[in-house]
Amino acid sequence: MIPAVLYAVPAFLLLIVVEAWSYRFAPDDDERGYELRDTTTSLTMGAGSQVIGFPWKLLTVGLYAAAWTVAPVQLSPTSVWTWVLLFFADDLAYYWFHRVHHEVRFFWAGHVVHHSSQFFNLSTALRQSWTPMTSLPFWLGLALLGIPPWMIFLQQSISLLYQFFLHTERVDRLPRPIEFIFNTPSHHRVHHGANAEYLDRNYGGILIIWDRLFGSFEPERSTVRYGLTKNITTYNPLRVATHEYAAIWADLRSASSWRHRLGYLFGRPGWQPASPQPAVSR
Repeated sequence: MIPAVLYAVPAFLLLIVVEAWSYRFAPDDDERGYELRDTTTSLTMGAGSQVIGFPWKLLTVGLYAAAWTVAPVQLSPTSVWTWVLLFFADDLAYYWFHRVHHEVRFFWAGHVVHHSSQFFNLSTALRQSWTPMTSLPFWLGLALLGIPPWMIFLQQSISLLYQFFLHTERVDRLPRPIEFIFNTPSHHRVHHGANAEYLDRNYGGILIIWDRLFGSFEPERSTVRYGLTKNITTYNPLRVATHEYAAIWADLRSASSWRHRLGYLFGRPGWQPASPQPAVSR
């Protein structure tokens, strides 16, 4: 297990300070910048995710190792083609992990944490879930392909390091070839938008080509409104981490049938039972 993200934390904090100071000396009326309570919550969520995630990573290492052991072919880390396969397979796995966590409410309950800030800056990148368990199925297939587990964890860290720099308003659009192939701050601003036209768009990690292929791409046009369609009014990290799970539990308790319970749990976020049709007077 390569804790590259953990090693990068001092650099992350330094860059957050630099970006925050940039708003002081070069403010922009169209950019929201930083707010102390919001940033503190994001940093707390990031620290909590690392503490909670460590024992889960140990279990994941064992599961990936077991899958790699029974793989029909075990690929060599000395082959450049293993690394090429890993890059694309990891990024595709991330795309579907990310998309499912937006389109299924049970998964969204953990991922909503990352979207709960109404600001968009480098500290937002550290606002992470405290329930990392839902990621396991999406990368297990890479181990079954014969990719060594340590390579999988390393590539996951590289992807997360790349994505840290996507969380900024200070970078406008990049040259068109880059914008066409890679995920960029412009694309990721769209992803964090609560505007109707931006909901559930631009799931890519390093590459944006998956969104173009699977029909989930949306370019940045109108000004982005960050946060949720129904924002939470708290900076309490525990409530930020659990508010959607609490909402699911309340819906499950009030549900009148198992069909409705399954809908609340595995339907899209915001799913509601269909209203009964009124009787037609004849």
